[in-house]
Amino acid sequence: IARGIAEKATNAVLIKLNQIGTVTETIEAIQLCRKAGWGFVISHRSGETEDAFLADFAVAMSGGQLKTGSACRSERIAKYNRLLEIEAELGESAVFGNPLTRL
Repeated sequence: IARGIAEKATNAVLIKLNQIGTVTETIEAIQLCRKAGWGFVISHRSGETEDAFLADFAVAMSGGQLKTGSACRSERIAKYNRLLEIEAELGESAVFGNPLTRL
């Protein structure tokens, strides 16, 4: 990400937690993106499990986008279901902003 910023190579990046390493390192990578004015998309990995943490993480990072694929397999549906649960938990305070707007 740092090299891409230095070279002005793009304006957005796909964030895969498992490729970055730790949650802390992923948050740091997202902070780099924000500082550069880049967008980012949180993405699951191939061979993903039914653990819906990624949905919570995507909402917490306020990126506006989660790439998890079509709702055809249980590991994907679990993430979509969790997004619906989060929306219900947030109630009126749920915000659906434009994912292309930089924070």
